[in-house]
Amino acid sequence: MTIKKDYNKHLRIIICGSVDDGKSTLIGRLLYETKKLYADQLKIFHEENTKFGTQENKLDFSLLVDGLSAEREQGITIDVAYRFLSTKKRKMILADTPGHEQYTRNMVTGASTASVGILIVDAKKGILKQTRRHSFILSLLGIKNIVLAINKLDLIQYDEVIYKKIKETFLKFSKELKFKSIYSIPISALDGDNVTKNSKKIFWYNGQNLLDYLENLEDDTDYKRPLRIPIQYVIRSVNDFRGYSGTIVSGKMCKNQKVTVLPSGFSTTIKKIIAPKEKKEIQNAITPSSVTFTLNDHIDISRGDFIVDKNNTCEISDQFRIDLIWMDVKSFFPGRTYFIKMECRLLKAKIFIKYKYDINNFQKLMSKTLDLNDIACCDIIFEHKVVYEKYEINRALGSFIVIDPETNSTCGAGKINFALRRSSNIFSQNFIIDKEKRSKLKNHKPCIIWFTGISGSGKSTIANILEKELYDLQIHTTLLDGDNIRSGLNKDLGFTDADRVENIRRIGEVSKLMVESGILTIVSFISPFKSERKLVRNLVNENEFIEVFVDTPLEIAERRDPKGLYKKARSGKLPNFTGIDSPYEIPENPELKLKTVNSSPKECAKKVITYLKSKKFLFL
Repeated sequence: MTIKKDYNKHLRIIICGSVDDGKSTLIGRLLYETKKLYADQLKIFHEENTKFGTQENKLDFSLLVDGLSAEREQGITIDVAYRFLSTKKRKMILADTPGHEQYTRNMVTGASTASVGILIVDAKKGILKQTRRHSFILSLLGIKNIVLAINKLDLIQYDEVIYKKIKETFLKFSKELKFKSIYSIPISALDGDNVTKNSKKIFWYNGQNLLDYLENLEDDTDYKRPLRIPIQYVIRSVNDFRGYSGTIVSGKMCKNQKVTVLPSGFSTTIKKIIAPKEKKEIQNAITPSSVTFTLNDHIDISRGDFIVDKNNTCEISDQFRIDLIWMDVKSFFPGRTYFIKMECRLLKAKIFIKYKYDINNFQKLMSKTLDLNDIACCDIIFEHKVVYEKYEINRALGSFIVIDPETNSTCGAGKINFALRRSSNIFSQNFIIDKEKRSKLKNHKPCIIWFTGISGSGKSTIANILEKELYDLQIHTTLLDGDNIRSGLNKDLGFTDADRVENIRRIGEVSKLMVESGILTIVSFISPFKSERKLVRNLVNENEFIEVFVDTPLEIAERRDPKGLYKKARSGKLPNFTGIDSPYEIPENPELKLKTVNSSPKECAKKVITYLKSKKFLFL
């Protein structure tokens, strides 16, 4: 491949393999042989080798790479280390990734931007479970070009038969994966055989050495694809200038080019392109340039919108089949609302697990939750339709990160496989009689009164009295109680954390329908997790959700124990019991807090009615 002078993009490479297969040694050898080390690095390198008594012809090149003290002590790589390499032909970025299964998320980080993967296999060990796992992840993340670097040929006396057997084994099992090309090279990273030059010791191999292959690999460059640029900033100035800034994630932008704005669908043409560094007008720009540009028409464009080629636009949908890797120590539970960051957009979505991957043998496993480093096939449903392309076509528009709305920490990463067909067949129906008209027939505004508290706190008793008091006031209500719902709608759910999340998700949707019907909806559920209570709050309009915390100390609730549940939980007969071996997250800012130690259930119900009157929910 001839690298164009105006497009000297780095070739991104991920190097992976099992522990002690020689990843760091190979990278160190490449840096050393291409003379990309500073004088002080070389000095320290030789001093380290001398300290460990290494022979001059057997230098430990891993010392050039393993800089973390924990790595030195344990002899392993525990993070993603990026190294820069350049030759006369090409610039490269090498990602050295961990070999252990518990660091799967680190490997995903390194692979997410790579164009080629180097899989290192120890010639003495052959294809291991880790090799299959790494191969699966590389395939899952869309890496099409694989180098099978069969290392440590010196330890098997450069045996061609063993090399070919390992190669054939890999090619056989990798048929299930989606690799475009697999190039196998016998190497010795320690001795430099077939790393930067072909080795006479491996006379039976007549292919390219590793560096030659990387220099001449034809990269699937983004600038050959249609134009895609997400808007990062809208620029307005006093002299009536209106421009837009962003980074071109694929394609080429040209002056007078016909483009379409998504999701609005309006079309226009590019008027001017300005290079931000030089601050001068240019005729065109290609991936991955950052540009400011103007349009020939005044169109309402906001941050997160897209400018795309008019003759080759993107699709829009709100439901997708995805692959998700979970990157948080907190477990993932289906149905929770998460923030999704896609390019310049911050969106809300719910994710549901289809199955989890066993990344050691490619099997599909049923699962209700995901733990740290798990990878699963899921369905995601966005709050609004989004502009997208499948990950295999455009990584920038087909990938995203998942953010925990409670902590604002990154908890997952995903890729879009395809849009679900059902998303284009579902349309919201506008009814003549809406919520406001329904509520006018009644004596109140509809809302959800959500009682939460531990078992035995008195939620159901207070809710029952409240409904009776409201009935006497001719208020139209319905009462949804945890035990009653679990006898019907949620009969299929248990009491694991995952089932509790799904339990609240379903009752939240039912409560929303009740509010739409104009009914004052009383809900009595333990609902132990803040995130699920927040999920229900977000389902309805502002001021339509009233959180009532029935505040009862655990020792009091346990002393009451009307159903004998605490006694069973303490004896180990009732696992996952809230307050004993499953957490209850106390509401931080509930609309009402009822202390049942000092007030009777009837007095607590009266306090709720007083609140409803003060907030004008009751038309009395």
